[in-house]
Parts: sequence; C-alpha cells; structure tokens
Amino acid sequence: MIRRFVLLLSLVASVLAQTPPPAVPPAAPTLSGDHMEGSLDSTSGVALLRGNTVFRDRDMLLQADEMRVEWVPIEGKPGTYATKTTSTGRVVFTRGGNRLLADRLVYQQSDGSFSADSIRLGSYPYFAEAYSATGTRTEITLKRARVSYGEPGPWQPTINADTLVFSEDKQLRSENVTIGIGHAQPVPIPRYEQNMRAPLFAGALSLDGGFRRSLGAFAEASLLIPIRPGVRLGPDVGLYTERGLMFGPAARYSDSKDTGRFRGHFRSGYIHDNGDKGTDLIGRPVPEDRAFAEWQHEQVLTERLKLAAQLNWWKDSEVVRDFRPRNFFPVQEPDTFVESTYQGPHYFLSAFARFQPNDFHVVQQRLPEISFDLLPRAMGRGFYERFHASAAVLHEEPLPPGPANFSPRIEQRTNRLDGYYAIERPIVPTDWLAITPIAGVRMTHYDHSRGLDQRFSLPAPPDNVLIDLPEPLGARATRLRSYTRVLGEVGADAVLRASGTFDYRNPQWKIDGLRHLITPRLSYRNIPRADRGRAYIPRIDRQSFSTYLQPLGLGDVRNIDDLRRTNTLRLSLDNILQTRDAEQNTRDLLSFNIANDFRFRPGPGERDVSEIHTELSLTPARWLQVDVYESFAPQSMQLREFNSAITIRDGRAWELRFTNNFLRHQIEDYAIDGRFRINEAFQALTRLHYDVRRRRFNEQMYGIAHNLGNTWLVSYTVSLYSGRRRESSFGFNVRVDTVRF
Repeated sequence: MIRRFVLLLSLVASVLAQTPPPAVPPAAPTLSGDHMEGSLDSTSGVALLRGNTVFRDRDMLLQADEMRVEWVPIEGKPGTYATKTTSTGRVVFTRGGNRLLADRLVYQQSDGSFSADSIRLGSYPYFAEAYSATGTRTEITLKRARVSYGEPGPWQPTINADTLVFSEDKQLRSENVTIGIGHAQPVPIPRYEQNMRAPLFAGALSLDGGFRRSLGAFAEASLLIPIRPGVRLGPDVGLYTERGLMFGPAARYSDSKDTGRFRGHFRSGYIHDNGDKGTDLIGRPVPEDRAFAEWQHEQVLTERLKLAAQLNWWKDSEVVRDFRPRNFFPVQEPDTFVESTYQGPHYFLSAFARFQPNDFHVVQQRLPEISFDLLPRAMGRGFYERFHASAAVLHEEPLPPGPANFSPRIEQRTNRLDGYYAIERPIVPTDWLAITPIAGVRMTHYDHSRGLDQRFSLPAPPDNVLIDLPEPLGARATRLRSYTRVLGEVGADAVLRASGTFDYRNPQWKIDGLRHLITPRLSYRNIPRADRGRAYIPRIDRQSFSTYLQPLGLGDVRNIDDLRRTNTLRLSLDNILQTRDAEQNTRDLLSFNIANDFRFRPGPGERDVSEIHTELSLTPARWLQVDVYESFAPQSMQLREFNSAITIRDGRAWELRFTNNFLRHQIEDYAIDGRFRINEAFQALTRLHYDVRRRRFNEQMYGIAHNLGNTWLVSYTVSLYSGRRRESSFGFNVRVDTVRF
C-alpha cells in the first residue's frame, strides 16, 4: 500500500523518457493521495487516486475523495498534452478568494478551466448554490443558481437566476432573475448586476408601519430594483387610513465599479390629503395636494475637482414633518445648493449656488458665488500671506403674507465683490512659545443693491445712493448704485505650549502613564469702524443667534454685511490628558477647554467681559464618556447655558445615555436613552424626554428590537407625546432596518 504518493516533475520526465517525447508539456501539477492505481503515459494512461487526494496547480488547490488524472491533447497545439482531472466525492476547489464545493468537478490544466455539478460557492459575504458551473481563470458561470447574502436562511436576501456570472473584478451578472427573502423571491428582474465589494441591498429596501392618531394606521415601503449596473429605481409608497395614499419614485445610483467616484439618491412623494392638515409655518392653510422631492449627489470629477449638490423641495412646510418625521427632525430647514471645488497646489477655487425652491423659509440665495482661497504661503524673511476673494449675486426674498408673518422685511438684492488680504509674521523665540502679529485689510463692494431691512428712517444717504422705491410697511426702501467699504484690522495670536509626564498606572482603568498637554492662547483683534456703511448695505449675510464665541478675525467672519466694531482680547486655555494605548498608541482621557472675551469697546447689548465658556470631554474608559458645555456670566456668577451628555455602556449588554439642555429663560430639559440586551435576538429600548419648564414629558418611547438572523432588525415601539402642535399624542411603530448589508 502506498501511504503517500507524490507525482513530481522528475517522475513525469522519467516516464516520458521511455517513449518518443512530444513537445514539452506544461509544468506538471503536484498530486498526492492515500492510494494510487494505474500510471501516466505521455499520450495515454490514467492514474486513479483515492483517499485524501490533493491536486495543486499554480494558484489552484483541488481536494476530493477520488481523482482520475489523464493526459489529453491540447486543442490547436498538435503533439502537446496537458492533464485532465476528474474529481468526485466531497470536492473542494479553491482559487484566489473563491471556494467551491461540488459533487463532481473536471479540471483542465491547459487553460485552468473547469466544469462542476451540484456546486456550492463562497466569496465572502456571498454564498451561492447551482445545478452546474463552468469557469475559467477570470470568471465562473453558474446555471440554475441561488445567491444569498451570508449563510442561507429564512431571512437572508436571496437571488434566483437562470444564469449567473462571477467575474474576476468582483462583478456579479445574471439573467432572468427573481429577488426576495429566504425561499420567497416574488420580484422578477430581466437582468441584474452587482459589485460584490458593495452591500447587496444597501438602501434598496425600507419597511415601516404602525399607528399614529394624526395618520391612522399606516404602512410605508420603499423597494429599489436594479435596472442597470449601479442604478436602482423603484417606488416609495405610504398608505395612511386617515390621509390617503402617498406615492413617488425613488432611486439610488453610483459608479458600478467605484462607488467613491459618484453616488446619489432621490426620493419623492405626492398625496391628496383628506385629513386634518392644519396650517403651515406662517399660518396659511395647508393645501390638499401635498408633495416633496429630495435629491443628493456627490461626485469626484477629477483628482482635484469635486461636485456636491442637494435639492429639497417641499410643497408646504409640514409635508415631511407629517409623513417622514425621521427625516424632518434632524434638519428642519432644508437646503438646496450646488457646489464645485477645485483644489490647486496652494489654493481652493469654488463655485457655490444656493436656491430657494420653498416660500416658507428665508434663504440667503447665492446666484452664484465664486470664491478663491489662497492657503497661507511663505513670502520670505519669515512673513506669510493669506488671501481670500469672492464675487456673489445675493438675493433674499421675504416670506409671503400670512397670519403668523409679521415681519416688515422687504426683498433684498445686491452684487457683491469681497476681498481680504493679511500678512502675519510668526515669532518663535523658544520651542514652547509662538507669537504671531497680524495685519489685514478687507474691501467689500456692493453694486445694484436693493431693499434694506430698516423699520425707521435712514440717515441722509451719500451721493452715490438713489432713493427711488416706495416705502412698504413704514420702512424706507433704497437702491444703491454702488457702495464700497474698506476695513482694516491689526492683532496678534500668542500660543504657549507646555507638557508634563507622570508615572501613574491603573490596570483597572487601563491607564499606563499620564501626559498632560496645556496650551494657553491669547488672541487680540482691533477692527475700528467695522460698522461703517451699515445704513446702506443690505444685511443678507447677517448675524444669527448663537451662544458660542464667534470668530475674531476679520477674514474669518461670515456675517460680513452686518459687522460691528471690534476691540477684543480673547483668552483661552486648552488641556489634554493622555495615556498609552496598545491599539491606538495614545488615548485621550480628558479634554478641558475654557475661554472668554475682554471687550474694550463693547457693542450694543454686549458687556465688557463675555460669558466664560467651558468644554469638557472625559473618556477614562471605553465604557464611560462624559461631554459637558457650559457658559456663565462672571459679573453675576449666573449660569447661562449648560449642556451635557453622559454615556455608560457594558459592551453589548446595555447602554444608557443621559443628556440635558439648559438655556436660561428658554430651555431646560432632560432625556434618557437606554438599550438593554435581553438575549441574542431581543433587546429593550427606551427614551424619556422631560421638559422642566412645562413640567411634562415631551416624549416617552418604549420598544423591543428583534434581530432576525443577524440580517434584519425589527423595532416595535410605542410613543407618547405631550405638547407638540402637530404630532399625535400616541403612536405605535414597526420598523425594519438592515443590520449588515
């Protein structure tokens, strides 16, 4: 009995030496097995191997219970032979990243092709079964195939196809396809193509349903069917017993070979609403015919040129809030824009346009704005220069009249040219100290301006101002032929860096030494007469409400149409506490920053010393995270704002997050979000949101999440609301989300 038989190239050569040798055959494969019968001849002969048989050929590995190996002539090459191997039993065929199991497989050494019966094929994370298969070194073709994402199961996404091709570039192509879940494939598709590097049904399937008092019982579904490589198209449907049927097309698209080259999605909906619709943001009755359309697009045109676009059209201000609340609450004022950015060696050139497709929000439209930003560049002798320029066509339309719209604002237009240039000279006397004096100038030119947001009479206009418009709502409306404003700034930034190390270890908290980085910062800016020309400049890019410290520098502010005199010293202190980490090298345990402003010439409504702002981020362990922001007035030691979030987790077992928001005289609320793992399939969810000022729970949510086959996450939630004007006081919701595809 031969325990281990190895047929090497030298053995084949010795056999061939006994007969007239043909042309030199390809390099012989390597064979091994427990038993061998027969022998190989140059033009005939068969070797039969049984038991633990292994066949190796280049990047291929073939294992089987039994193999039959023979020499066969190579087609088109007279006198040339190669091996043909027929494997039966438990056949395992591995080549590259693909692994195939079969009952019978025939392998041709000459071209690396094969044919197989009753096959199972794996290429993570896909699993395929087929009646038969043929393949080459570059692709595999399956007949009467079934492909599932992950191991086959009752909840796995599945494709049935008459013909299915796996190519070397990770593309899957098929014909006469039906798709579905588990053993049910109800959706027919003539052709289907899929990049195996991309998720199978990412964003292609969405299911939601439940009951809300304002909508009645409802069911929502979105199914995107692939119609060509990288393009999925399908319906987005919602049925509401108290409202009617909402229907609209939806789509997702991307480059089929490189999803990072371009991608985007579109969704829409239309409904003839028969329910209680109420009024919109400005008090107008909501119409019966309601609709929305949303589109997002990202594209890399070249290595340096990128494009981004977004469209949000709502026929009324409440349509998305009523029918798609998950999309509404994160972004309640939609934006519509197109932007293209070119990245040069030392600069950025961008074209940006913002539009106003809706008439219930005030939007600072840019039609368009062209910007050029020069990165700080060395000039020699230690000096650096910075430059920014833009040209914009600005337009702001007022809200239409309505019961809730009392604003006297009128339409504003202007063509604006803006430029900023600054020179700075860093002085670094030591490694731990850097002082940077700065001098800059900003020139802004307004042309063909129209409409000033003024309720009271204006001062006498200069010679280049022409009064030629009526005075709506008691405000003087003006038209500027042109106005030019030139502002200068001087200032300095000083940074001091210090550090210390401490040999402290705590295995329980996984602390291996401590390093403290402390960075005091001092910034001063003096911009005299920054409010010059306020009476003649349409305030389109104006100040917005914010409780945080705003940028000091003249070149960094965005509200350039609404500037104020600045003579301010800002003092800040940054602290970071770090430790060694085996995975990340360094881990931040604590970040603590504090800052406030000293105003030498405070503006209207400002104090000479601003609130003291503090930020804290504490992550002493992976199971604990604390984030805090607060500001208080040092004059009265009165807390103005306090926001915090504390997250505690125990791996996958449970997680609790406590949050609060406090803004004096405006907001004071607390929230708890919890997740508790019951077993491998179920977890409990809860959210409690309490409003202290109103003494009520704005939201209570209790639910169960069910994991189906590590593929789908089905959430069953009950929600109770108080105080909301449009949302129902009660809601029951069932939602299906994908877990891993």
